[in-house]
Amino acid sequence: MIEATINGFPFRAALEPNGQGSHQLKLNAVMQEAADAEAGDTVAVEITRAGAEPESRAPADLSLALAAVPRAQAKWAEITPNARQNWILWLSSGKLEETRRTRIKKACSMLAAGKKRVCCFGGQGWLRKAHKTAGENWRLLGRMKDEG
Repeated sequence: MIEATINGFPFRAALEPNGQGSHQLKLNAVMQEAADAEAGDTVAVEITRAGAEPESRAPADLSLALAAVPRAQAKWAEITPNARQNWILWLSSGKLEETRRTRIKKACSMLAAGKKRVCCFGGQGWLRKAHKTAGENWRLLGRMKDEG
């Protein structure tokens, strides 16, 4: 995990192996927009290693469902705390109880199939739109040297 800024936009993310002995950082459209950057732009980047990721506790109904599907439970134990948090946010963002039950079934199915991250969910984008104060918990990592 890293804490970083791109053009002054602060975020926390995981560097992912690129299969060539190094790592890459993927930016989604929400992050690109927030950093006022497009593909091919030159950007100001600051990166530092983040401390240990906080662990999110799985809701009881999800834990019970995972226990019934050993392959899903094994994948859940393997994925990063950040990925687990995205799954939990996705489950929690449904307004109806039926939606939550359906998502738990889908989560178990996707995890059992080897999916590490929930599909069709913006994660950080959802947080930014639905919880305007989420950014208050982010901290800037300092100024660039040529900014004074």
